[in-house]
Amino acid sequence: MTDPVITPDLIAAHGLSSDEYDRILDILGRDPSFTELGIFSAMWNEHCSYKSSKKWLRTLPTSGPQVICGPGENAGVVDIGDGQAVVFKMESHNHPSYIEPHQGAATGMGGILRDVFTMGARPIASMNALSFGMPDHPKTRQLVHGVVEGIGGYGNCFGVPCVGGEVRFDPSYNGNCLVNAFAAGLAQSDAIFYSAASGVGMPVVYLGARTGRDGVGGATMASAEFDDTIEDKRPTVQVGDPFTEKSLMEACLELMATGAVISIQDMGAAGLTCSAVEMGDKGGLGVRLNLDAVPVREEGMTAYEMMLSESQERMLMVLRPEKEVEAKAVFDKWDLDFAIVGETIAEDRFIVEHGGEVKADLPLATLSGSAPEYDRPWEETPKAEPLADAPKINPIEGLKALISNPNHAAKQWVYQQYDTQVMADTVRTPGLGAGIVRVHDTDKLLAFTSDVTPRYVFADPEEGGKQAVAEAYRNLVSVGARPLAATDNMNFGNPEKPRIMGQFVGAIKGIGAACEALDMPIVSGNVSLYNETDGTGILPTPTIGAVGLIDRSEDIISGIAQEGNLLLVLGPTSGHLGRSALLAALWDRHDGPPPPVDLDLERQNGEFLLENRALVTAAQDVSDGGIALAAFEMAEAAGIGVTIDKKRKTASLFGEDQGRYLLACNFDQADALMVAAGQARVWLTVIGRFGGDDVTLARGTAPLSELSEIYRGAFATAFG
Repeated sequence: MTDPVITPDLIAAHGLSSDEYDRILDILGRDPSFTELGIFSAMWNEHCSYKSSKKWLRTLPTSGPQVICGPGENAGVVDIGDGQAVVFKMESHNHPSYIEPHQGAATGMGGILRDVFTMGARPIASMNALSFGMPDHPKTRQLVHGVVEGIGGYGNCFGVPCVGGEVRFDPSYNGNCLVNAFAAGLAQSDAIFYSAASGVGMPVVYLGARTGRDGVGGATMASAEFDDTIEDKRPTVQVGDPFTEKSLMEACLELMATGAVISIQDMGAAGLTCSAVEMGDKGGLGVRLNLDAVPVREEGMTAYEMMLSESQERMLMVLRPEKEVEAKAVFDKWDLDFAIVGETIAEDRFIVEHGGEVKADLPLATLSGSAPEYDRPWEETPKAEPLADAPKINPIEGLKALISNPNHAAKQWVYQQYDTQVMADTVRTPGLGAGIVRVHDTDKLLAFTSDVTPRYVFADPEEGGKQAVAEAYRNLVSVGARPLAATDNMNFGNPEKPRIMGQFVGAIKGIGAACEALDMPIVSGNVSLYNETDGTGILPTPTIGAVGLIDRSEDIISGIAQEGNLLLVLGPTSGHLGRSALLAALWDRHDGPPPPVDLDLERQNGEFLLENRALVTAAQDVSDGGIALAAFEMAEAAGIGVTIDKKRKTASLFGEDQGRYLLACNFDQADALMVAAGQARVWLTVIGRFGGDDVTLARGTAPLSELSEIYRGAFATAFG
């Protein structure tokens, strides 16, 4: 097959600018081959090179005494004591999920699970953060069903529990849904596997499923906006097989235990190209590949197709040569392909051979380490004007407006389609705040949460970035967990627009400040840009996935409110309604500034709760919907009513002031907490009591049963 002539249109179709192509010509001193053009396109696109974001990502705090491995590997690694580590990461599969919802979401799950077990960790938990367009948009129903089925189908078959996540709806996602997948696993801290190749002449081994044409150019597609040619991009979406992935994990973990593995890399974005180049570059070596040895499932595949395919369930490994027979036997046992497809070389070259011809001969380090890096122009988001008025409403009508809205209604329609108990270590399932999983055969537990409030980030990116981290911190503290570290998934529009780039910069500044103040370093993450359709961008959505540690099972705050318990609020309330859920749900208003985040207060209140958790029956972070929604959710989970004092007005009930928790405890516990609060100089106020069959918010009352029916039925009514 004759390679196409490289024209300006072909260069543009590969996501390369004319300046970037000129840079390629300077590097090579000649025109690239078609395969070489594809390789440069894969390595230099936004999805793989982070060329618009690297400058700012470097400013994030990424280290700490608990961090074993920070950003740059397949996943982050954090010490949890006793020679054990938690390995975790969050990644996006936004573009594929909008084009082909089921497979896009499924392969997003597959990719993030591979990132974890590639490091030598067995996955123990997953989460997903989903953002869709409005429920009445013609495509939203199809997307919701397809994405949820894809996540559930893959995760359930693979056998990993889903312990948490988010689902939101906003018009900005009408043309571009977000599917962010999180996975965490356990490993021995002295048995972590990395991707840097070492040793000259070491065999490069292909493992797992065969290569097909699915996903060719997927990474490049994920670095572009959508327009009316969206259906043409369907072939760039990968197809997943969770049963093959399960076998691949078992085979990899078994092989790792033999000492045969020098380095290992998941074949994710840009497939064989990215995995081979990254392994060589990190090890300061070159790589020679012979594509004739690559297992394929389609006839007549070209070098270009094989190098850019994103077929799933594949790994690339550098193997100790004396272990080759033993390694092949492991993969034969699991009925997986095992093929030596190349070797490491001393020269800084990436050589690709196929059919007796050299299809690519490139300087390897330049491909990986010298990708373009841009300091994009950016504009600071103007500060929002103060909220003009604080509307008044019967509090029960306000609560009904929130709990009947799919953004704030119960999400059991979603998470009941996921296996939450597989592996039998799940202690706290989705729907009750942070998920909790036992560390098997120990008394330790890990807590997981995913958080961001995009409307805050849109109004004030820096405060919104702080708030995403602070809410993740509070969700972990609310279950008794000491926050350890975080992963980020930075979902934004087109970074070539200064306004959008300014959102990204502001969010990074806020996230960095909060991670520093709350001792939650970013240890892994993903950037997803160009989330736009026909020039309209999504709300900036920097999702934070966070992990916390509970040292002993008796330290969990996992109870529910009891009849007669007092309701207390930890933290001061001013009644901040700007950018609140109430304004959006009831009046479709999106004005005012978001609530400011006091990081010193966040830490003070969080540490107070952890130090006094033995005095607390139940706890919940106060976020969307303020005290009113948080108190209702606590009451609904317990199946008992709640009464909040009659003096509270709309702003006090529904304001979204940050740094607050609701606590349920008996009289004796409350007395002891008040004494402790006085000594620690924190705000702690009794605002109500649990009991009876009604929910009473100041001047309004309704039966809990009526409200519960609305809360638990709204999502299924919209998408059932």
